[in-house]
Amino acid sequence: MSNIAFVSHGGGPLPVLGDPAHTELVNTLKSLSTELPAKPSVIVVVSAHWETDGFEITASAQPDLLYDYYGFPDESYKLTYPALGAPELAQELTNKLSKNGIKARLNKVRGYDHGVFIPLMLMYPDASIPVLEVSVDNTLDPELHWKMGEELGRALPDDALIIGSGFSFHNMRAFFSPKTGSFKSVVNHFQTWLDDTITQESFSIEDVKERWKGWADIDGGRFCHPREEHLIPAIVCHGAAQKQGSAIPFEALGVEARHFKW
Repeated sequence: MSNIAFVSHGGGPLPVLGDPAHTELVNTLKSLSTELPAKPSVIVVVSAHWETDGFEITASAQPDLLYDYYGFPDESYKLTYPALGAPELAQELTNKLSKNGIKARLNKVRGYDHGVFIPLMLMYPDASIPVLEVSVDNTLDPELHWKMGEELGRALPDDALIIGSGFSFHNMRAFFSPKTGSFKSVVNHFQTWLDDTITQESFSIEDVKERWKGWADIDGGRFCHPREEHLIPAIVCHGAAQKQGSAIPFEALGVEARHFKW
């Protein structure tokens, strides 16, 4: 069984630029890597910032970085994270996923987007562990991503680390609006549902699989995720884990947020 974590990666490059609104996020990410088991042989990151028709996996031996954000200081575009890729594992993983009904292919040119290199700069700053990035399918279908998680968990070596990189709250307009009491109440309602879905031990795996299907019908669900690409990596992680996890609460950009680990 691989080690698995969902991380909320914050606003663009701000977590590594000393932004005070990301202090708790930075501290919890740094702590998370020490709480996970021994140093993984490879890190596989499912990023909210890469959507494709089917799933794609990076297959370059030395991926570049994609500075896929705009309007930040010059230093944001000079950040480095020189982790090697794992092209042989990427090929093996693609073969296994395809054999088991998951539409997957290699991408030999894409680099790591900020959903990968920003959290990893904080969690594993020496960049000594090979990294694969995996896209999300552009349907954003919960059932498909649950199945992807199941197959990913089976296909990877036991000493791999799977990271789902997104954000437990991702309403961009709301981030820049006043954080009123009603705003925080709506966020808390969905966050409580999310906590229960991932951590409540009384729920069976079939229970939580059904809960994920209906996330958008929960009060506050569509407010917290007008578009769900930042939530989908959590579903992949839960599908891979096939068990309940634990929550790591913090606040970022004035909003209640979470990482999760399994």
